[in-house]
Amino acid sequence: MASTDFTPPHVYEQPSPAFDINTIETPAYVVDVALLRKNMEKLIRVQSESGAKVLLALKGFSMFSVFPIMREYLSGCCASGLNEALLAQEFGKEVHVYAPAFKEAEMREIIPIAHHLSFNSLAQFRKFKPMLDAAKAAGHAPSPGIRVNPEHSEVEVSLYDPCSPGCRLGIRAEALEGEDLTGIEGLHFHALCEQDSDVLERTVAAVETRFPRLLEQVQWVNMGGGHHITRKDYDVERLIRVLRTFREKWGKEVYIEPGEAAGLNTGYLVAEVQDIVASDIPTAILDLSATAHMPDCLEMPYRPHIFGAGLPGEFPHEYKMGGMSCLAGDVLPGYSFPEPLKVGQRLVFADMAHYTMVKTTTFNGVPHPDIAIYDPATQEYRVVRRFGYADFRNKLS
Repeated sequence: MASTDFTPPHVYEQPSPAFDINTIETPAYVVDVALLRKNMEKLIRVQSESGAKVLLALKGFSMFSVFPIMREYLSGCCASGLNEALLAQEFGKEVHVYAPAFKEAEMREIIPIAHHLSFNSLAQFRKFKPMLDAAKAAGHAPSPGIRVNPEHSEVEVSLYDPCSPGCRLGIRAEALEGEDLTGIEGLHFHALCEQDSDVLERTVAAVETRFPRLLEQVQWVNMGGGHHITRKDYDVERLIRVLRTFREKWGKEVYIEPGEAAGLNTGYLVAEVQDIVASDIPTAILDLSATAHMPDCLEMPYRPHIFGAGLPGEFPHEYKMGGMSCLAGDVLPGYSFPEPLKVGQRLVFADMAHYTMVKTTTFNGVPHPDIAIYDPATQEYRVVRRFGYADFRNKLS
C-alpha cells in the first residue's frame, strides 16, 4: 500500500462536530449544512465579483439532498456523462456535460437537457454534429464545445493529472492545426487538482498561447475544476482577478466548475471501534472501510485527519485504522492518541463529504454508512439515506 503519512493542512480547518457523536448510529457520513453554506458564500462571492459562473462538479460532490441549499448560490452543475446529467437536471439550473466519449443512445437523452456539451475529440464532435443540428432546427440544442489539453501540468499525483504525458483527456494544439472548427462554440479545459489560483493563472496563460485561434472563435470558456477555493489559505482575490481579466480581454462567458471546494471541510465520517488487534503497532478495527468508503485515502494517497488524534509520536498511543473488508491493505496507518483506544469508542474522520459518497462501493458486502444532515441552527440530525442488503444485492446479478 502506498504511503499515507501526509495530512493536507486544510483538514485542520474543519471544526469539531457540533452534534453528539455518541447518539447516532455508525458508520455515518454527516454533512453540516452551516459549514456548507459557508462554502457557498465564498463561491457566490467569486461568481458575483468576477462575472464568471460557478457550477457544481457532481463528480466531486453529488449529495442531492442538499441541492436546495446549493441552488440558492450556484449557476448549475457540470456532469460527466448521462447519469450525472440527469442528476444535474434535478438541480434545476444550467446543465453542462463532458465525457471522454458518448454513445448515440446517451446523446439522445443528453441533448434535450444540456445547455453546454463538450467533446473530447473532433471525431466525437463531428459524429454527433448532425444530431445537434437537427435538435437546433427543432428548437433546442446544447452549445457545442471541445475540451483541450493545455499541456501545462502542475499536479503532483499522476493518477489525478489531466495533463500528464499521453493523457487521453483533451485535444492538443497540434491536433487542431489545419482543422475545420466550424460549429464549435466553446473551449473547455481542466488541468488542476486541489490547487491555488496561481496555478490557474499560469494554466490560462498556456491556453492563451496554444489556442489563440480557438479562443477568438468561441463564445464561452470553461476553466474546469480543481480550484480549492474554500480552503482557508486560497487566494480568492487572485482568482477573481484572473477570471475578470480573462473575460474583459477576450469578451467570452466564463465558467468554473469546482466540486471538492463545494464540500470541503463540511462532512464527517463517524465510526466505532469494534476490536483492537495486537501487533507491533495495534490496529483498531472500525465499522467502516477505507477501500470501500474513502478510497481516495488509498488512491491519492493521503492520511485523513481524525479529531483528537495526532501523527505518530505526537501522543503516546499509536494505532493503525483497519477496515471491515477482507482486503489486507484496507488499513490507514499513522495515528496516535493521548489515551488508549477502547472497543465501542467513537472516532470521527474530518473532511469526508467530497470524493467519498460519490466513490463508495459495496465491496465485500461491507455495510454502507448512513448519509445524514446536521443543522446547527435547529440541532436536527436527520438520516437522509440508510443502506441495507437490497442495496448490496441489487448491484450484483
